[in-house]
Amino acid sequence: MIDIHSHILPGVDDGAATIDDSLAMAKSAIEDGIDTIVATPHHCNGQYNNYKRDIMKRLYELNNALNQANLPLTILPGQETRIHGDMTQALEDDDILSINNTNTYVFVELPSDQVPRYTKQLLFNILRQGYMPIIVHPERNAKLVKEPHLLYEFVQNGAFTQVTAASVCGHFGKNVKKFSQQLIEANLAHVIATDAHNTTSRGFCLSEAYQSIETEYGAAVSYFFHENAKFVVEGEMLAADSPQPIKRKRGLLGLFR
Repeated sequence: MIDIHSHILPGVDDGAATIDDSLAMAKSAIEDGIDTIVATPHHCNGQYNNYKRDIMKRLYELNNALNQANLPLTILPGQETRIHGDMTQALEDDDILSINNTNTYVFVELPSDQVPRYTKQLLFNILRQGYMPIIVHPERNAKLVKEPHLLYEFVQNGAFTQVTAASVCGHFGKNVKKFSQQLIEANLAHVIATDAHNTTSRGFCLSEAYQSIETEYGAAVSYFFHENAKFVVEGEMLAADSPQPIKRKRGLLGLFR
C-alpha cells in the first residue's frame, strides 16, 4: 500500500522527533502493509517551515537509515503546506514541494476551524499554474462540516481531497467518521492516507480504513482509493466521479487538526 501523507521525517515538525522515532514509525507502517510513504512535513502553518531543499536532504538521510536497518520501506518527498496568500509565488520560487516532486499534486491544508475567503481564488490560481491541489483532511475542518457546499464547489472547480484513514475508522469520533462517509458517498473524497505522526496516538491504520471502506461500499470503492494513491505519487490523473452536494448536518462539531 501507498500512504501519501505522513510526518515520518525526524525533527522537523510535530511528527517523529528523532531518527529512532522514524524507524519505529517505519516498522509500524510495514506491519500495516505499507511499502511506500510520502513524507509531508508541515510548512507555513505558523509553527513550522520546511522548505523543499531541506526536505529533500532529510529524505535522503532517512532512506539511507531505512536501508541500513533493512526495513523494506520507501520514503518519497512531499509537503503539507498551510494555505496562505503567497502560495502561488512560493510555487514559482520552487519553495513548495509537490507530491513526489512530480510537479503535479500539491497539498493544501486549511485551518482547522475556518476556510479563508481567498481559498477559491487561490485554488484556481494553483490550477492555472499547472498544479492540482489536494485539500488534506477536509473532514476535520469545522467550517466545511457546517458548510459542505464550500468543499463541493472547490472539487467541482478542479480540486481533489484526501481523507484521513483514522477518520474513516472512527478514531476521531463518530461525527468525523459520519462526515467522512458522506464525503465518500458524495464523490468528494479522492485519496485515503494516514497523516501519521507517531506510533501511538496518531499511528498507521490504512489497512483498517480500506477494510472499512470495502465492508461499507464494496471492493471496487476500496480499489478506487488504492489506485488513486498510486496515481498521486506517479503524477497521473486521479480517478474521480462527478461530485454531489451534501446537505448541511447539525451537531457535527468538535473536530481535530
